[in-house]
Amino acid sequence: MPVISNKGQIMPQSPIRKLVPFAEAAKERGIQIHHLNIGQPDIKTPQVALDAVKNNAIEVLAYSHSAGFASYRDKLASYYKKNGIDVSSEDVIVTTGGSEALLFAMGSITDPGDQVIIPEPFYANYNGFATASGVSVVPVISNLDSGFALPPIADFEKLITSKTKAIVICNPGNPTGYLYSEDEIKQLAVLVKKHDLFLIADEVYREFAYDGLKHHSVMTQRDIDAHTIMIDSVSKRYSMCGARIGCIVSRNKELISTAMKFAQARLSPPTFAQVASEAALETPESYFTDVIEDYVSRRNTLIAGLETIPGVKVAKPKGAFYCIAELPVENADAFAQWLLESFQLDGKTIMVAPAAGFYSSKGVGLNQVRIAYVLEENLLKEAVEILRAALKEYKE
Repeated sequence: MPVISNKGQIMPQSPIRKLVPFAEAAKERGIQIHHLNIGQPDIKTPQVALDAVKNNAIEVLAYSHSAGFASYRDKLASYYKKNGIDVSSEDVIVTTGGSEALLFAMGSITDPGDQVIIPEPFYANYNGFATASGVSVVPVISNLDSGFALPPIADFEKLITSKTKAIVICNPGNPTGYLYSEDEIKQLAVLVKKHDLFLIADEVYREFAYDGLKHHSVMTQRDIDAHTIMIDSVSKRYSMCGARIGCIVSRNKELISTAMKFAQARLSPPTFAQVASEAALETPESYFTDVIEDYVSRRNTLIAGLETIPGVKVAKPKGAFYCIAELPVENADAFAQWLLESFQLDGKTIMVAPAAGFYSSKGVGLNQVRIAYVLEENLLKEAVEILRAALKEYKE
């Protein structure tokens, strides 16, 4: 029998989606599930984006340029300038989601056996992108007690070797909701310049910064232009996860030239999705004002509820729409599966994402879950009560 590759065998399963069969079975039994497991916003996609596709007169659905529509890249450059990021359209390659942008970045700067350092917990698919590229993730642990702040720079330096090619951050963070301060970004800038590394920043949640705090992009650190790679996406910003449009941005011309070869190999990003994404840039600022107000209210409702459950510990997120909660259980994987297989409260249960999959270190985060507050407040209140009742009943 033909043999599956070792890379394929070690490819990590998504901690977010591996429980789907149990959720489907629960729904077949008539159980209503509150989905706290995935960052799929229930916020409406801007009408201007939907109308751009609906009213489009395209007669031939042709390839675009491999870097994406020139008109879209021009508008992206203007959008970034409004956000204090001075780049040109030549610094941007449109990709099929932020995921492809991360794969292009990994492919452009690493060889098999190389390493990237990532503060953990981190977006679980970083493990998958690294595995697909033959790269090892070297974790530097942040912790709940500090709200998942940037670990000390000395902790990074202890891990840097000749195999280290980059430091990867997500800002604001998925799954923690942590928002890096300007000082923390500057510390990372000094570090990558000192050790001649790339700094890859996943900034797809840029707009979602709360409590009067400001998002600080790595692209504002002009003394490390050759080192910085920004990853972006329309998925969360405009509630357009299904569009699968992202981009890779860098002022490093050699990096962009290399990433273009990967872009050419997959031909082009999807046409209609680019049409929608380009139109989405016309979304009025009031859209974000309302959305952020909504998410802050949801966050406050969720955190306040979780803090009343005995044994639950949670860090208050400063951005994005996730939090990590520590539960009074030994194994959150088993608990999450039990919630779907064996528990219901008035015909309802919840689906959470076990947080161990957001760590690369073995045995860390086993009693933690990631919760996405992408549901209406009344549903979040129900979800908290379901969790409270479930923890009372659960036996390891």
